[in-house]
Amino acid sequence: MTTKALSSESSLVSIVMGSDSDLACMAEAAKILEEFEVPFEITVSSAHRSPERTIEYTADAPDRGIHVIIAGAGRAAHLAGVIAAHTTLPVIGVPVDGGPLNGVDALYATVQMPPGIPVATVAIGSSGARNAGILAVQILALKFPELDDKLKAYKANLSEGVAKKAARLSEIGYREYLTN
Repeated sequence: MTTKALSSESSLVSIVMGSDSDLACMAEAAKILEEFEVPFEITVSSAHRSPERTIEYTADAPDRGIHVIIAGAGRAAHLAGVIAAHTTLPVIGVPVDGGPLNGVDALYATVQMPPGIPVATVAIGSSGARNAGILAVQILALKFPELDDKLKAYKANLSEGVAKKAARLSEIGYREYLTN
């Protein structure tokens, strides 16, 4: 397998959301990609209100250099599934929170895909969007080894943060910890 250097000339990840109201959530995926210096594009395209646009955008993704698509939508949340039906690229679905069911409907719509049309689905809301960004980086790290080094450093930093919190909790006790 040959690897190539990470290039900032074209986007490697596409972030697609069903509505601009999903932007606050999906921006968390963008922040992760920025942190890892992964070039990405971000747009709005609805599975229901603009199905032709969604299909065309998805079909053109490989020609634009896209390797992974992150699709976020709320409520009926068919966007990730429609995209997955029209590409062989990995699709990560983010169920956006909100609506009367607080994103549970979006979770079910995103995760319950028929055999042959997989969508990797993360948690509801902004923590899920962050994980979608990390998962996209992990997928890209298979081709771009410098991302693997950044992921190892990222996870080591997470571990150090937990150790610091545990030490602080032991030092001051839970009551003081809760008030700080």
